[in-house]
Amino acid sequence: MTALGRIVPFAFTSGINLYATIAVLGLCSRYDLIALPESFRAFDNPVVIAAAIGMYLIEFVADKVPWVDSVWDAAHTVIRPAGGALVAVTALGTASPSMQTLAALLGGSVAMTTHLTKASTRAAANASPEPFSNWILSLTEDLFVVGLTYFAVQHPLWATAIAVVLLVVIVACASMIVGALRRRFAARRASA
Repeated sequence: MTALGRIVPFAFTSGINLYATIAVLGLCSRYDLIALPESFRAFDNPVVIAAAIGMYLIEFVADKVPWVDSVWDAAHTVIRPAGGALVAVTALGTASPSMQTLAALLGGSVAMTTHLTKASTRAAANASPEPFSNWILSLTEDLFVVGLTYFAVQHPLWATAIAVVLLVVIVACASMIVGALRRRFAARRASA
C-alpha cells in the first residue's frame, strides 16, 4: 500500500520537475535521511544524483527566462511523462509485469497531466508584460516539488491525497476552460 501511495505524488512532481524529484529521492536514500524501500536504491547512485542536480540547475535557469521556459517545456513533453512512468515503476518495487505496466501507465498519465498544466500556465505567464511571474511560478514549483516529494517519502498516503485533490482541481479547471472556449467559438459561428 505504501508503494502504491508513492506512485501518484512522485509522478505528479515528476511532471513538474523530473530532475528535482529524482534528486530529492536520491539524496534522501543516499544520506539515510529516511528509510526508503530497496526499490529506491536505484536513485542513490552518485552519478544519478549528480546528473539530476546538474539537470535541475539547468532547468532552474531556463525556467526563469520567458519563452526559454516554454521551449524547455516543449522539449520535456516526452521526457517528463516517461520519467514519471519510470519513477512510478521504481516506486512500486518488485511486482508482476502487469502491475508494473499499470504503474507505468498511471505514472506517465499523471506526469503528463501535470506537465501540460505547467507548460500551459507558463505559456500564459509569458504573455504577461512583466518578467516576475516566471520567477515566482518557477520558485513556487521548485519548492512545491521538493516539499511534496520529501513529504511523500515520509507520508505517502497523505501525499497521495494531496496529489489526487490537485489532479481533480486541474481537471475541473481544464474542463471549465474548454467549455468557455467552446461557447466562445460557438458564439462566433452563430454571429458569422
